Amino acid sequence: MKIVVIGGTGLIGSKVVSLLEEHGHEAVAASPNSGVNTITGEGVAEALAGADVVVDVSNSPSFADDDVLAFFTTSTTNLIQAERAAGVGHHVALSIVGDDLLPDSGYLRAKVAQERLITESGVPFTIVRATQFYEFVLRIADSTTGPDGVARVSTGIMQPIAAADVSTAVARAAAHDPANAVIEVAGPERIPMDELIRRGLEAAGDTREVVSDPEAPYFGTVLRGDELAGGPDAQLATTTYAEWQSAQAAAPAAVK
Repeated sequence: MKIVVIGGTGLIGSKVVSLLEEHGHEAVAASPNSGVNTITGEGVAEALAGADVVVDVSNSPSFADDDVLAFFTTSTTNLIQAERAAGVGHHVALSIVGDDLLPDSGYLRAKVAQERLITESGVPFTIVRATQFYEFVLRIADSTTGPDGVARVSTGIMQPIAAADVSTAVARAAAHDPANAVIEVAGPERIPMDELIRRGLEAAGDTREVVSDPEAPYFGTVLRGDELAGGPDAQLATTTYAEWQSAQAAAPAAVK
């Protein structure tokens, strides 16, 4: 099959392209750098010509509320229109576990809007919702750190996952028939966010103080429970955070 991966040069997209190629598919990495811009529409029709599946793992360059909403709604609308014209039979999109449970977050509201456009488009689809990536633990720590150098972190429950495991789930969805449903993928461990951040900082040799704060915001919203953990039907990956950390520590510096 010809499978076009929008955002195919990024963290998830590049892995998805490699996995699909390994299994004999024609995987096309599409991004603004390759002349495919889903916001302006430039190169989209050409990229989708003859495509059986479109995988969208792109992300907004700005997380400001208005910007991220405009990105996901404009990009998804343009993709769907091009898919209809090209006769694409399957739209696969990467989304976020808990996005529909945390409306105070502008980013998550934008993902919900993206999902709605997909489910109402008439194009057969599979939406893969993933939990937070291990790769972003230190970025979360930075986002919670104030001018005093102290990280005030939510105690909400997470179920983080390795980006490689997310990529496997997305590639698997693209290679199969449309589910016309939302599929959740999560890591094997449920863990409070503050504990996760402590573990990540310790492994990085970062000695900043972490204060547990149930009211600390997480990208514009407050967690009240396990909104960011997989539901009862979530597909669970096997890579633990400790295993991922060990692999990162052993990897050559150029790969990290």
